[in-house]
Amino acid sequence: MNSANLTWATGAPAEFILLGITNRQDLRVALFLTCLPVYLVSLLGNMSMALLIHVDARLHTPMYFFLANLSLLDACYSSAIGPKMLVDLLLPRATIPYTACALQMFVFAGLADTECCLLAAMAYDRYVAISKPLLYTTAMSQHLCLALLGASGLGGAVSAFVHTTLTFRLSFCHSREINSFFCDIPPLLAISCSDTHLNELLLFAICGFIQTATVLAITVSYGFIARAVIHMHSVRGRQRAASTCGSHLTAVAMMYGTLIFMYLRPSSSYALDTDKIASVFYTLVIPALNPLIYSLRNKEVKQALRRTWSRFHCPGQGSQ
Repeated sequence: MNSANLTWATGAPAEFILLGITNRQDLRVALFLTCLPVYLVSLLGNMSMALLIHVDARLHTPMYFFLANLSLLDACYSSAIGPKMLVDLLLPRATIPYTACALQMFVFAGLADTECCLLAAMAYDRYVAISKPLLYTTAMSQHLCLALLGASGLGGAVSAFVHTTLTFRLSFCHSREINSFFCDIPPLLAISCSDTHLNELLLFAICGFIQTATVLAITVSYGFIARAVIHMHSVRGRQRAASTCGSHLTAVAMMYGTLIFMYLRPSSSYALDTDKIASVFYTLVIPALNPLIYSLRNKEVKQALRRTWSRFHCPGQGSQ
């Protein structure tokens, strides 16, 4: 008790209290029963997508290389939040240790920023595939794909390191209660008794830079894609382009719309109840929707599913 109080007095509490999404017990049970299947769909759907791409040789292309990594990212970053959130919904009082809070923020922020960069890389891949189909395999070499993936991961890690380091150098002597269900940046800034202007500036600058740069890359890529599609004479080619790009554009719209709403706003509007709903959406719902979007709207994925099903349930027919 004394040690914990001493630690808190110096600005670093031993643990934080997570206020969660709501304090009504009936709603907490309802949310648990709703969020549990959503999380399971997210985890199983994304892992299944990555496994399908791995086992089906016809999906060993740059497009599906990026999609497999997107699925793994979604599975990991929903798992950074989902399991603890679900357990906390059933507890009368939810807490998280100081170190675990910092780790959760670093992992989640890093994976979220990595996903933004990866979505931009996927847009460039679609541009090359549609605008330069004859040079696609050469242009999108394995070396370039790995370089784009590595750059995405590095960008996410650097961003998360800066935000986490600066956030946990602050003092939290006013309150230990985080008005959220996980250790997100804005709610922690809201309870700090230190000057947070630098944190808010860097939050806006770094998130703004990553989102602006990746949105610009996506916009430019799709501008060239639109020009290529307009000059296509084949109706089938246009339909194929629309099929492959439609799934990606849907994922981009959901991800960026929510992140812009969450992080590129004045600090006075942070930690509201609407923010919690938005947080649930991008931590659990979007990762669950992505594998559905890419599988239901993609003919090649549907064919790969049928081939894989036949391979394991009807040996001898899987290669047909």
